[in-house]
Amino acid sequence: MKGGHDLGGQTGMGPILPEPELQEPVFHAQWERRVFGLTLAMGMLGKWNIDESRYARECQDPLTYIQNSYYENWLEGLEKLLLEKDLVSIEELKQTADTPTQMEQSLSVPNAEIAKKILSAGAPSTMQMNSEPRFRSGDSVLVRANETVGHTRAPKYVQGVIGTVTAQLGCHSFPDSNAQGVHEGKFLYRVIFSGVDLWGHSSTQAEVLLDLWEPYLDAVTR
Repeated sequence: MKGGHDLGGQTGMGPILPEPELQEPVFHAQWERRVFGLTLAMGMLGKWNIDESRYARECQDPLTYIQNSYYENWLEGLEKLLLEKDLVSIEELKQTADTPTQMEQSLSVPNAEIAKKILSAGAPSTMQMNSEPRFRSGDSVLVRANETVGHTRAPKYVQGVIGTVTAQLGCHSFPDSNAQGVHEGKFLYRVIFSGVDLWGHSSTQAEVLLDLWEPYLDAVTR
């Protein structure tokens, strides 16, 4: 924390000034609403999964990613996927909204009723595993530093930090592999971290709970 109010962001990028949650609008502009709708609609074509979508947003210049707004990053990711999956060409992306785009006739496009069912039902991430979980509640674990190029759901601010397992949440689809099109399951744990360990301020009484997959964690003997 900075000054008790501003949440620190990336080193050298200054503090983050979040809007009060109860006052923050869902969308700050009409174009954000359209990007959100387009992203959901295109995802229903089944050409990529949610982790591929997240990874596509991350595959930008790091400085651009940080400087972009939330939905600017969504748009960057969507355009990347549309090009990679040969759903549109660069020329078509540059066209105006009034110019029709030629897409594959074989695509299965859900109507409004089916889309509502898809959005309301979702899809489970749980998977079956024959092995036993490595950690139990109460175990101390160290979050590994991510030195590989690729998608991860282990936040950078907890990498290299020790936490305590509070729950074993079963086996779920592993996002790092899923972003590469490989659907495999790994055990998931809820881990608690102290604010002191995360930010180094003795006055910080906060605790942070994160759900982290087993490959992110190493055992620690305290």
